[in-house]
Amino acid sequence: MRRCSRRLDLRILLTGRDGQVGWELGRRLPALGDVQSTGHHDLDLADVDAIRRVVREANPQLIVNAAAYTAVDKAESEPDVAMRVNGIAPGVLAEEAKRLGALLVHYSTDYVFDGSKPSPYGEDDVPNPLNAYGHSKLAGERAVCQAGGRHLILRTSWVYGPRGRNFYLTMAARASKGERLRVVNDQRGIPTTSAFLAEKTVELIRLSAIGLMHLVPAGETTWYGFAREIVRFAGAGAEVQPITSNDFQTPARRPANSVLDNARAIAALGAPMPDWLSLLHAVRESADA
Repeated sequence: MRRCSRRLDLRILLTGRDGQVGWELGRRLPALGDVQSTGHHDLDLADVDAIRRVVREANPQLIVNAAAYTAVDKAESEPDVAMRVNGIAPGVLAEEAKRLGALLVHYSTDYVFDGSKPSPYGEDDVPNPLNAYGHSKLAGERAVCQAGGRHLILRTSWVYGPRGRNFYLTMAARASKGERLRVVNDQRGIPTTSAFLAEKTVELIRLSAIGLMHLVPAGETTWYGFAREIVRFAGAGAEVQPITSNDFQTPARRPANSVLDNARAIAALGAPMPDWLSLLHAVRESADA
């Protein structure tokens, strides 16, 4: 499919500019127009009045909500906070977007599913979250849809990159110290780089995509398989030992299978997705550059 690189001259509001995905979006969204971005210190998504004020002052034609409560385990002890940020705030953004006639792009998660399905999850599969974080993200999806405006909800999984706090950076740091790594091998998913998400988001906006899509690379692995590749690419000699979820108890339950079917996004983009391993290699190369 032919790509159009023309600048759209949109007024854009980006939330969550300091996060992994938000930082990458901040580099790419200017190709679509003028970007006003907010971080946690500028906009508390738990404050509904603040959300409405910021949106109305910015008067955007496009809102990209990359802000979220992402502490999966901590959400078990403060579900109300997670719900305000992940469940209520997206609905407020969607209401404001509808009032302005703007498009809202919002990110959701593989953790809306319970992992009982043996094959990849499609957009039409029934969600059934296992943890408070997943419940809050599902509530956000539903609030965006119920607002009735133009929206693009992108479910993704296992997000990582060279910035912030994530599994990739944790494993790479521990491997560089020669630590033995014990990593769960009975949870399947698709590692997804923040740069991939930002790049494909911009492409989908250019193509006027709307609705719900799963946006992940090709392939799948387990957390153990992911860790082994991180160590291999890092050239570290650390030992990686597979364990079960029962061996590594966490406050929040995780789905055994959270592999997402990305066929809908592939059809919209008109091109196959890169494999998750090639994206991991690209992240490593960018870190070494």
